Amino acid sequence: MADASVTAHLRSLYRKFIDGSHILHHHRVLDAYGHLSFRHPLKPDVFVMSRSIAPALISSLDDLVEYRVSDAEPVSPNPLKKGFAERHIHSEIYKQHKHINAVVHSHSSAVIPYTITGVPLRACYHMAGFLGTEGVPVYNISQLYGRDDTHDMLVRNEDLGAPLASLFEDGNVVALMRGHGFTAVAESIESAVFRAIYTQKNAAIQSATMGMLAAATSIGDLTQEEEDIGVWYLSEEEARATTALTEWSVQRPWMLWVKEVEASELYVNSADCVHE
Repeated sequence: MADASVTAHLRSLYRKFIDGSHILHHHRVLDAYGHLSFRHPLKPDVFVMSRSIAPALISSLDDLVEYRVSDAEPVSPNPLKKGFAERHIHSEIYKQHKHINAVVHSHSSAVIPYTITGVPLRACYHMAGFLGTEGVPVYNISQLYGRDDTHDMLVRNEDLGAPLASLFEDGNVVALMRGHGFTAVAESIESAVFRAIYTQKNAAIQSATMGMLAAATSIGDLTQEEEDIGVWYLSEEEARATTALTEWSVQRPWMLWVKEVEASELYVNSADCVHE
C-alpha cells in the first residue's frame, strides 16, 4: 500500500472512531462513561482508544492513545493522557480473537435488568438477530475477583478481562456484564456501533413486551394459546437471516448517524492529521 493510501486509510479510521463515539453518545448507548476502541490496521498488536474523556467530547487525534494488546499499556506513555481503567476489556478481546477489530463497552440502563435477573436477553426483532436465540451470555465478575482486587465491578486487569473475552466464542458478538452493562464486538467500527445501538433497542423492546404481556395476562386479555406463546422471539433461522441482512446494510444507518452528529454543535471531529 502506497504511503498516501496508508495515510488516507488511517485518517478514515480515526474519523470513524470519533464519529462512532459521538454516535454512541447521541443514541444514549454511552453517556459520560463507556468507550469504543479499534485495532490498528497496520499494527495488529496495538489498539486505539481515547484518553479518559466523555465520548461526546472526543474531538481530535490528540485525544487518542495507542495501547499494546499484550498488556493494555500505552505504546508511548504520556502523563497528560490518562487512560480508562477498563482497557483490559478491549486488550483481552483483541488478544483472544484475531478477527475482532472493534469493541464497544456500554453501561446502558435498558440492558442492565438482563444482567441482574435470570431473564435472558434474546433477539426479538429483525434488527437484532445477532443477539441469537439462546440468551446472551452474562459475565459475573463476583466469581473472578482476586485476593487484592477492588470489588468495584471494573475489569481492571488481565485476570478479570480474559474470562469476559472468552465469551466471544462460537460467533457470539455481545456479552452482558452483571450489574455493569454490556460489551459488543465486530470486525469494523461501523458494525460494532450498530450492534451496540440495536442491543439497547432490543432490550427496551423486550422489556416493554414483557410488561405488556404481564399486564394482559393479569386482566385475562389473552387466549390460552397466546399465554403459552409468551414473547414471540426470532427463530434460529430468522436470527441467522436477519443478521446477514443487517451486516449487508450497515452503511445505510451509519451514513445517517454521521450526518446527525455532524449537525450537532456538541460534537467536533477534526481528525485531519495522522499519527504514524
